[in-house]
Amino acid sequence: MNLIDVTRQFKTDDDCLDYLEALRWPDGKTCPYCGHDKLSRIERKSKSKNVRTRLYQCVACNQQFSPTVGTIFHDSHLPLVKWFMALALLIDAKKGISAKQLESHLGVAYRTAWYMAHRIRKAMDKDETEFPKLSGVVEVDETYLGGKTIRPFGGRSAKKKDIVIGLRERGGRIRFMQADDVKSGTLQQIIEAFVDDDVEMIVTDDFKSYPMAVKKFKGKHRTINHSAGYYVTGDDGEIHTNTIESAFSLLKRGIIGNYHFVSIKHLGRYLAEFEHRFNERKNPERFDETLRRMVNTEPIQYAELTA
Repeated sequence: MNLIDVTRQFKTDDDCLDYLEALRWPDGKTCPYCGHDKLSRIERKSKSKNVRTRLYQCVACNQQFSPTVGTIFHDSHLPLVKWFMALALLIDAKKGISAKQLESHLGVAYRTAWYMAHRIRKAMDKDETEFPKLSGVVEVDETYLGGKTIRPFGGRSAKKKDIVIGLRERGGRIRFMQADDVKSGTLQQIIEAFVDDDVEMIVTDDFKSYPMAVKKFKGKHRTINHSAGYYVTGDDGEIHTNTIESAFSLLKRGIIGNYHFVSIKHLGRYLAEFEHRFNERKNPERFDETLRRMVNTEPIQYAELTA
């Protein structure tokens, strides 16, 4: 569903609420507090834009609730139409879209646009249990992002960079993970968490930490010797890390070109955004899939983001 489809299908908040109800309760509405399915609907005309126009009351526990209760939209005063448009823009922007652009497109304050974008990114983030392990031929590499310039006393200026470990299944998915260092133990923990034991081959560059990091996958590790100037080797040219490096290139262009600056505190959510968008790029249901995650994701509070 692209932006044109969204603007055509979701003209009012009631259109959005109907869609959210179908995603949240595909087998019929139930009370989010007690699970009872006997509900009465309360229609009201809002005197304030901050009040949802649709409520339900549970016959069993007498609790009142809206279709957005307990979701990422629950405590938002922004019209759902704008939330849906923000999602459509974010999910299809190959290199991401800045809060400043969302501010302009949606006609909201910058702080509101920034807060919305981070909430959507949080819904895109998948943990280990939701992410099937990578298989086939998997490329692993590390890259460094951002960092403030520091000038040690009496020394040369340098930048303290944020470390990102990338894993990419050729012809398939990617996984980006923050890391505190690139020691073999750290790399080993990440690789074993996300690579299937029956992987066909793991390809890395000649960085010294990788042989110990992939010791579990005996006989399956192949190395491309970048230090000697090689970028593709093997009988069929299968030994390379070009595909994970191209994913890093897209990530860096998005951060440098659109976001300009990313705090290490929020970097994980930006990585989740690029990872989710790349992995769902060929999925025609990516809008629905992401919206379903937003319905089932506990919202992050503004105070938590700015703490």
